[in-house]
Amino acid sequence: MPDRRAHRGPHPEDGHLFAPANWPRLRAAAADYCWLLDRGYAHDSALKLVGDRYNLTARQRTAVSRCCCSAAELAGRRSREVSAAQLAGKILWIDGYNVLTTIEAALAGGVILIGREGAYRDMASMHGSYRRVAETIPALSLLGRTLASLQAAECRWLLDKPVSNSGRLKGIIERVAAEEGRNWTVELADDPDRLMSEQAGGVVATADSVVLDHYVCWFNLAKETICRHVPTANIVDLAGSVLL
Repeated sequence: MPDRRAHRGPHPEDGHLFAPANWPRLRAAAADYCWLLDRGYAHDSALKLVGDRYNLTARQRTAVSRCCCSAAELAGRRSREVSAAQLAGKILWIDGYNVLTTIEAALAGGVILIGREGAYRDMASMHGSYRRVAETIPALSLLGRTLASLQAAECRWLLDKPVSNSGRLKGIIERVAAEEGRNWTVELADDPDRLMSEQAGGVVATADSVVLDHYVCWFNLAKETICRHVPTANIVDLAGSVLL
């Protein structure tokens, strides 16, 4: 069935699934999940154990898995995180879909999760296709304002070429950049994760766990943008400030 969503907003059940009354149970599940990861359990088996113990729905299990990592992964990610002040003069590689959909979701009232390492992640899933929503242009404008203040030497957007409509999104980003005078380039890549993982001399903007664990310096662009410009964002902290 075609994706006909006009917004990147919350799932109809999110108001209940992630209500404050459920946070203690979800945080306990996240803590147990991290404990199991620290002891060598595979992600899938650890998530099943935790999900069954706390009677989590599929969507709640997804949220817990997106928030958590092992202590070793946490230490590595934190050691490679770059602050806003350290970006001046550097090349910033932007994981386009990863960052953009999180800002779109924040603007539309979707759940924004804080990962254990502090990265902001959304609950959206694209299933191989991207659809422009009402929040796309506003999200790009907010990212533009944030990036301009960071004074990076250049911002290079990477979009997954195999994802349907990547070419259209490339055109949208380039048009916004031209209209707002942004120093952006946009590239369609067959494997953006690999390209970002190889950027030893630059900084990547992503919350993708696979990339964060490839010994690259990273910047929390989604968090920076949301904290600056989306004060009404629906932030759910299951691990970021709880599992230190």
